Amino acid sequence: EVQLVESGGGLVQPGGSLRLSCAASGFTFSDYAMSWLRLAPGKGLEWVSGINSGGLSTKTADSVRGRFTISRDNAKNTLYLQMNSLKPEDTAVYLCAAKRRAILYQSKALNDYDYWGQGTQVTVSS
Repeated sequence: EVQLVESGGGLVQPGGSLRLSCAASGFTFSDYAMSWLRLAPGKGLEWVSGINSGGLSTKTADSVRGRFTISRDNAKNTLYLQMNSLKPEDTAVYLCAAKRRAILYQSKALNDYDYWGQGTQVTVSS
């Protein structure tokens, strides 16, 4: 069974940090480019960051550049998102998604991906 399970979300104050994880199973993780997307209330789905299958190439949305860092550990079948200097507008459900290709992939449409998880809630509030 293919699974992508996000964890690490929670409530954090503005300026704080969180590290999200996405544990993958049921497919060859190292063959897939991975992305983080987020769904904020009243805002719709947004592509946040992407990484190629080998982990050496990344791209990040303008809204989070300099604050968020995507990475992966293929030996652990895990994708990460380090989030620093968090802002209230970062509040969202964060999803990880997999695309069966080597080069990084940028799409905000879940149906463009092969697999995606259910998400983890991040709330930034004082």
